[in-house]
Amino acid sequence: MLSIPASTKIHLCVLPVDMRRSFDSLAELVRTQMGEEPLSGHMFLFRNKSEDKLKVLWWDRDGFALFYKRLEKGKFSLPPSTGGTLEIDSSVLSMLLHGFDAGAMKRQKRYEVSKV
Repeated sequence: MLSIPASTKIHLCVLPVDMRRSFDSLAELVRTQMGEEPLSGHMFLFRNKSEDKLKVLWWDRDGFALFYKRLEKGKFSLPPSTGGTLEIDSSVLSMLLHGFDAGAMKRQKRYEVSKV
């Protein structure tokens, strides 16, 4: 189980990606398509067209780590999005990896510090 610090953002690339891509080409997608810095320490999720594979690219202090999950049956239920990227938190990532439909779940309102 991954322990993800609360300060780590998780960006989901909603557009399908060729799962043959590896460290450098995924990092380039983070820069060009997502407009983020891959060396930031945040996590970047990519899915394939059939939604049965996920890759996570993460800079871990001294190098990239790449996590890959392939489902033998079924699909990942991704949250709905109109844009190319979506920021999710670690609880949504955990639900995705464990087979929950993250799009069907409704988060209750909570206090949140406003971002300036």
